[in-house]
Amino acid sequence: MVTSRREKTKNGLAQRASGTLSKQAFTMNIGALEQALLKKYPASDAEDWDRTGIAVGDPTRAIESVALALDPTVEAVREAAALGANVLVTHHPTFLEAPSKFQPAPSSAEIDGAVVWAAVENGVAVMSYHTALDVSQDAARALPGMLNLTFKGIVDPIETSKKKGYGQLCSVRAADAPLTLGQLAARCTSVFGKQPRVWGDFSKSLSTVVTCTGSAADLPSKCLVLGVDCLVAGEVKYHDALAASRAGLAIVDLGHDTSELPLVAVLAAAVEAAGVPKEKIAVLDQSANWMYPETTRM
Repeated sequence: MVTSRREKTKNGLAQRASGTLSKQAFTMNIGALEQALLKKYPASDAEDWDRTGIAVGDPTRAIESVALALDPTVEAVREAAALGANVLVTHHPTFLEAPSKFQPAPSSAEIDGAVVWAAVENGVAVMSYHTALDVSQDAARALPGMLNLTFKGIVDPIETSKKKGYGQLCSVRAADAPLTLGQLAARCTSVFGKQPRVWGDFSKSLSTVVTCTGSAADLPSKCLVLGVDCLVAGEVKYHDALAASRAGLAIVDLGHDTSELPLVAVLAAAVEAAGVPKEKIAVLDQSANWMYPETTRM
C-alpha cells in the first residue's frame, strides 16, 4: 500500500501534536519558589528578629519535589530527602541566632547547627515563612474557618496594613448561638484532636471570640480592652492567663504547635499556587511530637 504525501503530513502533524500537547515536565528552581512565596509573605511583614526565606540551599538548583513541615528538625530534613524532596518549606525558621557550629547531631538542642548540617548533607534546601505568614490574610482565615466562627477583622494590625496582623476578631454565627465556653472547648477538642487548657466558666455564653495561632503575647490585655468574651490561642503564659481570666476573659489554650499545624496546609496551598504540581508536594506529619497519657491508655 502506498501512502500519499498528504497522509504522511497528516500523520506527522498528529504525531507532533501529540508530543506537543502531552504534559510538560515541571521545571522551577529553588530561588523562584522562594521569590513567589516572598511575594505572598513579604519579609517586610515579618518581625525584625525573624528570618524569612532560604536559610540553607542553592537557589539555582532545580526543584525535584517539595516537603512541608511546621518545624525544621533533623528528622524532617531526612524524611524530606527520603521522599525525594530537595526543598523543605517550614513555618518556623531553621534558626534565629546564627549557629555557633555545624556538626551532626540528633537535634539542635545538642548542636545548634545540626539542622543546617543535615540539610547540606542531604542536599535539602530549607526556607521558612514564620511571622510573615502569621500576619498574612491567608493565616487569618485558618482558625476562624476551622472553628466555624465569622471573621470580622484584625485585633493588632501591622503598621503597613490594617488587613494583616495578629489576632482575628470573630463573632459566633447565628446558627450556633448561644455558644458556651464549654461547647467551644469541646469543638476545639474535636477539631484539633487534643484537649485544650481552658480558663473560665464553662457555662459562659460567648458572642465574640479572638483567635490566634502560636503565642498570644499581649493579646489578652487587648481582648480585655475590646470587651472580647474569649481568646483561643496557641500559647498563653500562665500568669497572663490567670490575670486575664480573673478579669473576665475566657481563654482556650490549644498548645503552640496544635494551633499552628494548620498553617502548614496554608503553606502547601501557596507552594502549589506558585507552580509546583500537587503530586510533587508532601506534607510531613509532626502531630505526634507529644501526647496526653489518656490518648495512649489501653
